[in-house]
Amino acid sequence: MGGGGGRTKTACLAGNPDGPLAHNGMIFGKRDSQMPVITRVRVRYAETDQMGIVYYANYFVWFELGRVELLRSLGLAYSRLELDHGCILPVVDARCRYRAPARYDDEILIETSPALMRGSVLKFAYKIYRERNQKGEERKLLLAEGETTHVVCDDQLNRKPLPSRYAAALKAMMAE
Repeated sequence: MGGGGGRTKTACLAGNPDGPLAHNGMIFGKRDSQMPVITRVRVRYAETDQMGIVYYANYFVWFELGRVELLRSLGLAYSRLELDHGCILPVVDARCRYRAPARYDDEILIETSPALMRGSVLKFAYKIYRERNQKGEERKLLLAEGETTHVVCDDQLNRKPLPSRYAAALKAMMAE
């Protein structure tokens, strides 16, 4: 479920609104805003096909990374949701619209926002951008956008409510 080791940077963390951002013991900058949460990732060679273009299924991996970092930005951990509360969030629907290719060594931005909370159903929205073109010029280009829908369940796949601390944090983020 976790992030990508030292290769990710998250653009905001709740609980430290003006101070430096720390992730995996490294400082990456200051919190910009609460929503959307932005995670930076450099495209690895292993994520590309023979043409150096990112294989389509990797966008869903990046969506997960954005979702995990969104929770982390709220001071919450996906792993604690499972271990402490017995909740899992299976994906029941996933969609991605591809606009332009990501390529090997691109630095991409994953924007993640909570989009819906209704009962035990959660929906997250994602936009993936390339911040600079191949010449290094600043030019934010939308590469893909999508959403995932999840149902909060116990380990037997019975629906259950999202723990109140998680629900309140996501609702507050959506209200911004």
